[in-house]
Amino acid sequence: MLKIGLTGGIASGKSVVASRLRELGAVLVDADALAREVVELGTPGLARVVDAFGAGVLRADGSLDRPRLGSVVFGNPERLAVLNGIIHPLVRERAAALVAAALVAAAQASPAQPSPAFGGTVVVQDIPLLVETGQGSSFHLVLVVDAPDDVRVQRMVEHRNMTVGDARSRMAAQATREERLAAADVVLDNSGTRDELRAAVDTLWEQRLAPFALNVAQQRIAARPGGPVLSAASPEWAGQARRLAARLQAAAQQDILVVDHIGSTAVPGLEAKDVIDLQLSVRDLGTADRIAPLLAAAGFPRWPGIISDTPRPPHPDPADWGKRLHGSADPGRPVNIHLRAAGSPGWRYALCFRDWLRADADARRDYAAEKWRVAALHGEDKSTAGYAADKEGWLTGYAAPRMEAWAQRTGWQPPSYQ
Repeated sequence: MLKIGLTGGIASGKSVVASRLRELGAVLVDADALAREVVELGTPGLARVVDAFGAGVLRADGSLDRPRLGSVVFGNPERLAVLNGIIHPLVRERAAALVAAALVAAAQASPAQPSPAFGGTVVVQDIPLLVETGQGSSFHLVLVVDAPDDVRVQRMVEHRNMTVGDARSRMAAQATREERLAAADVVLDNSGTRDELRAAVDTLWEQRLAPFALNVAQQRIAARPGGPVLSAASPEWAGQARRLAARLQAAAQQDILVVDHIGSTAVPGLEAKDVIDLQLSVRDLGTADRIAPLLAAAGFPRWPGIISDTPRPPHPDPADWGKRLHGSADPGRPVNIHLRAAGSPGWRYALCFRDWLRADADARRDYAAEKWRVAALHGEDKSTAGYAADKEGWLTGYAAPRMEAWAQRTGWQPPSYQ
């Protein structure tokens, strides 16, 4: 099951996206609808609201008077926090029950041996305050519907009969546009027409969400056809790595010591293949094997057959270089997850190599030159295997001794997670 978190600021067009995703086949869980449901007449939620705010927030029939309650909490952060403390846990509990039901239904509908025709289930949780409540790591992807602030103000004035001041006050009570964009894996631009937004949702579904759901259902890494293509360093890589790391940590919180961004995309200014490499530190490889199903469910299946790194000086014993390699099921974001025992030679090398490249401009220049040289040799390949193999001589013979000399000279030490 693919879990999508959908959010956006007021008047961004989130409801249009939610509706179209449901039409395309997603199971929609609407947090706003659940927020109303959990305080319906006779519910424990309504009783708790009355205890906190008094009977004055009720209508004559005993149901909740939402405008009156809104007037009590709007502009009062302390009172709003009390209300959120009542509503949000109840909404999350109800949403979890609906997601669990969707998972059971998907398991009953799926064949015993998944076929290419089985597409899995997509559950979309429409959560207006997803960013504010820090729920992003609970989902395979976070979709943010975005529009410029002035466009949203204009929509509220024209379609909701608000004043400009009221519209801006409502916007100010939510996360900023910048905060939402920083939390987004996918941004859907709604500065244009409704038809353009719906077309963008259709493209996203066809090219990313449906294949992603299929890959998760079949525990399959997204295909990466073609040879090595180097890109200029992207300022987005660091943020993408942070979001992915949080997702991985949430998948097996008790067993993962830390998740580090490693490899070329972790080095500012260095050209790289557009693949995020993350090192997941565990106490031993037995732990790595045990949590493999949890990582697969989170969208990171195991890559078959990868059990060790190439030994590099000054640690040449192959027995010490064991690892497990996972990849991303998401066709829109290639990721390699290297599971290594904390303190092992391969674990140390990955961290030291990254920090050496970050610190040494000459090392970055030399590595970039080697990457471009080898990429040119393998530009017509159908995979990056030859590119990776041909870099090994440089990494082992040239980089390793220079990196170790730098570590000795600077006193570099890896972190301790004991």
